Amino acid sequence: MKELTSASAEMAFFSLLINAGSLTAAARELGISPPAATRRLNLIEKRLGVSLLARTTRRMSLTAEGEEYLRHARRVLSDIQDFEHSLTQSMVEPQGLLRVNATLGFGRSQIAPLISTFYQRYPKVHVELQLTVNPPLVSDNSFDVCIRFGEPPDSRMIARKLADNRRLLCAAPAYLEKYGNPKTPRELARHHCITIRHGDEAHGLWRLSSTQGTELAKINGPLVTNDGDIAVQWALDGLGIIMRAEWDIARYLDSGRLQEVLKHYRTPEANIYAVYPQRHQMARRVRVFVDFLSEAFAR
Repeated sequence: MKELTSASAEMAFFSLLINAGSLTAAARELGISPPAATRRLNLIEKRLGVSLLARTTRRMSLTAEGEEYLRHARRVLSDIQDFEHSLTQSMVEPQGLLRVNATLGFGRSQIAPLISTFYQRYPKVHVELQLTVNPPLVSDNSFDVCIRFGEPPDSRMIARKLADNRRLLCAAPAYLEKYGNPKTPRELARHHCITIRHGDEAHGLWRLSSTQGTELAKINGPLVTNDGDIAVQWALDGLGIIMRAEWDIARYLDSGRLQEVLKHYRTPEANIYAVYPQRHQMARRVRVFVDFLSEAFAR
């Protein structure tokens, strides 16, 4: 990287030298002495192994190698200038393709409406939203931003928390009236518990914590699904107890259609994160989108 930086600096010096017409004039523009400018030119020629200029006491002229070097130098310097200009423009207005992944229920109800607003604000960013039951592998590189519950363990990813979120145990009043309200995690073993299965992750155990410590409650029930919306509907139908993220059931708790169970026990957090690879942290479209989500959830 240092060699590339030095090469571009040499090209810039040589181009300025030719434009100035003499080493003395070039030295004046650079704010250095004429001998220093001469030494710089000598070092370039020594490194390249060719003479770039034919010099006399009165004038200097380009050699064939010097003409070739100058042509390529000016093209490279122009490309660098164009690239820097494009970066500056992207800082002003984000643009390009943004690939977003989210879970089915949360993506449909929360992320999709926000993307609609985001696109109206930043029409040069083209968004591809894909909803999946399970989050994609980090090594997949199929997405620029993934919306996840819980911070990912992979250190190659940046995880920015968008909102606090809890998992809660709840059931319909009709179910609790028929089967009773459990008082301890151990009592869950004799209840109908609705299980949400995600990929290969273990199910059949719920972790609950209190001031006395953490308990693993073994649960069972006749209903299992990989879709959270279906599980919530089964709970609303009075078919059992579920553990579900607060965002998904808050409206039913507020209306009384579901009631919290074992509310004095804490369940694992399900904070909402925007996750993206470290290589994307300088991408304008990614940073603007994550900032937009953070502000939206804060409201």
